[in-house]
Amino acid sequence: MYTLYKINSDELNENFIAAVKAQFPHQTIEISISEVSQVEQDETAYLLGNPANKARLLAAIARTESNQLIDVDIEKL
Repeated sequence: MYTLYKINSDELNENFIAAVKAQFPHQTIEISISEVSQVEQDETAYLLGNPANKARLLAAIARTESNQLIDVDIEKL
């Protein structure tokens, strides 16, 4: 199971720990902490770092915003 929590550090308390323990009883878990804004910036920078990828993504966003969606037949992929 994979669970992602987004929580302000000021809201961390014993109830949060209890909820995690209840969701994953008697299991070894891994906890990773990062600033949400930094992760979003890193992902965006990576995706837009390649000029060809950037052009393709921006074109796809423009098509979506103008409701020009593309139908794809999954059988033909």
